[in-house]
Amino acid sequence: MELKYNRVLLKLSGESLMGKSKAGIDPEILKFFAAEINKIHKLGVQIGLVIGGGNIYRGLNAKDQGIDRVTGDHMGMLATMINSLALQNALEHEGMSTRLMSAIKMEQIAEPYIRRRAVRHLEKGRVVIFGAGTGNPYFSTDTAASLRAVEIDADIILKGTRVDGVFDSDPEKNSEAELYSEISYLEVLTRKLRVMDMTAISLCQENNLEIKVFNMNIADNLVKIVTGSDIGTSVKEIRVNQ
Repeated sequence: MELKYNRVLLKLSGESLMGKSKAGIDPEILKFFAAEINKIHKLGVQIGLVIGGGNIYRGLNAKDQGIDRVTGDHMGMLATMINSLALQNALEHEGMSTRLMSAIKMEQIAEPYIRRRAVRHLEKGRVVIFGAGTGNPYFSTDTAASLRAVEIDADIILKGTRVDGVFDSDPEKNSEAELYSEISYLEVLTRKLRVMDMTAISLCQENNLEIKVFNMNIADNLVKIVTGSDIGTSVKEIRVNQ
């Protein structure tokens, strides 16, 4: 099977792990995600992963809880490590070799993030999970995903969601919402579409790195994307012919 993308960065939200629960990790969803990732791993795709921590704690909520933003963001980084460990365990149960790399030093459970080492792991066929965001407060895991994707020279960022792509309005509230097949970085920024945060989108725009937004909850969608099927929404530079 011919591959369109050989090295990808898959971004998942922490909330995607909740399933139908209000918080925490749904073991069935975790198992499903691991099985889907394994399908493209078996095809020879090199896979980097970034997962959020919103199912456990969101730093943006810190102020409302009487916690300062920097402390809240550090708590959120630790939440991403919990999710990363859970995902690592699920991937290894599927038979994949993995490495968890952390932007914050915690040698007992993860390697420190070193770009060259991460690339070497990918070249050896290991799934690399990038935890703890960028290691800095005020930056989201979306930005961490864009940064790591650029650093490892990924072909594309795959943004897994629970809807089929980017719509002109919320498809969960508007049944007539229109799905975009492609959209420019600039339009995402100017229309403030909730694809990734502005810093993440700007970083992808500066480095001409395509983002594919798709429904992670549908079986075989990952396989379809890496083999060239036109599903989801592509966020990229769109040149208009004069």
